[in-house]
Amino acid sequence: MRKIIVMGVSAGAGKSTLAKKMGSILNIPVHHLDTLYWKPGWIEASQEEFRRAQEEIVQQSEWIIEGNYSGTFELRFPHADAIVYIEKPLLVCLYRVVKRRIQNHRKTRSDMTSGCEEKLDWPFIKFILTTYASRKKIMAERCERFKETKKVFILRNQREIEAFLRELA
Repeated sequence: MRKIIVMGVSAGAGKSTLAKKMGSILNIPVHHLDTLYWKPGWIEASQEEFRRAQEEIVQQSEWIIEGNYSGTFELRFPHADAIVYIEKPLLVCLYRVVKRRIQNHRKTRSDMTSGCEEKLDWPFIKFILTTYASRKKIMAERCERFKETKKVFILRNQREIEAFLRELA
């Protein structure tokens, strides 16, 4: 595994944390899609710029790309040799998003663009609540399709994540 996509059912699933740990174990550079999409001050990159940045990364010999951004899945998936999907329960994801907001008050996380201080608002919470079930179904279908050509790892709890990391090490 040298070209790995880490995705999850929702914000708060643990994608960034897992990708960082995998990068450290495998000594592979980690790329967070949020840092490619968001510019300082929470300004969105153009679709062209966002796509071009991903096209450059997937041409490299090894990478871990973390994030969902389903609108650009087709850029990453043909190049990946492994997919790691995290499917934590909705309440766990919501709890972790709120916890992350509290812990990172007035800070920018390392998996975000500098100048994008942690924030949490009702539209984001509403997005998580209203899309969780449909995303879970879509992601399950995608994982099944990709099992034909890629290594696919589906991790549903912390015990499975820890076992997966031990196997990598």
